[in-house]
Amino acid sequence: MDRAQLPLNALRAFEAAARHLNFTRAAIELCVSQGAVSHQVAQLERRLGTRLFHRLPRGLALTDEGQALVPVLADAFDRVGATLDQYADGRFRETLKVGVVGTFATGWLLPRLDTFARAHPSIDLRISTNNNRVDLAGEALDFAIRFGDGAWHGTHAEPLLAAPMAPVCAPVIAARLKSPADLVHEQLLRSYRPDEWALWFDAAAVPVPVFRGPIFDSSALMASAATAGLGVALVPLAMFTQALASEHLVQPFKITIDAGRYWLTRLISRPESDAMRRFRDWLMEDSAATPLPQSS
Repeated sequence: MDRAQLPLNALRAFEAAARHLNFTRAAIELCVSQGAVSHQVAQLERRLGTRLFHRLPRGLALTDEGQALVPVLADAFDRVGATLDQYADGRFRETLKVGVVGTFATGWLLPRLDTFARAHPSIDLRISTNNNRVDLAGEALDFAIRFGDGAWHGTHAEPLLAAPMAPVCAPVIAARLKSPADLVHEQLLRSYRPDEWALWFDAAAVPVPVFRGPIFDSSALMASAATAGLGVALVPLAMFTQALASEHLVQPFKITIDAGRYWLTRLISRPESDAMRRFRDWLMEDSAATPLPQSS
């Protein structure tokens, strides 16, 4: 069939009738007469050379051929509608969906988003946060910013920002810490990654203590607990520069460890759009300019 001769009105009439299984309700939705919908569907059936509906005394039933056509048309109309929505304010806006581990979102990305928005007004950026567990395909994400070693099956990962980790705590706790060995007497706040404290004690040449107490699924939440004086947290320092600068949190020892870094990831099968390219370029440029804490 010549695409230039597609009977769009007839296809729209068929799709509406297929959802309602009723010509009258489809006509009400389309603001036309019931006869017009019936005529358009009959015209489409003649053009295709097959019946799309069984006409019943109390409505319609799809034929096998109609059943095959419905999902194709529904998807096509949805995609057209989504694209037209991008022109809602009179200019084209491209949607970009990014999943971000919560600590990176609050500690690095959010303070910089206004800069990105002003530089790229045509990109409709939509951000969802997570605790580093994300499903790019299932959540229909263009990108995910994650913490780890960069090895995620089926994804392309670009190193974004190093994340040296060190203990932090409230000033009242820091005042009684004279050496790394003193930490064994404190409540050590832990993340769901169980090896981080062991790595730090190894780096400090201190025997690894027995760990007790709460486990957190977010470094941001763990740092909040540390700020409240509930214990000592091991966190990526670059995500808490403001809290450290204001001395709401104190870094009692300069020893840091490398337990992973932040990565920009996307599905290998996902073609890169113009919005994705511009966001990636901006993100890489800004992250490269981020000063990192120095280890001892």
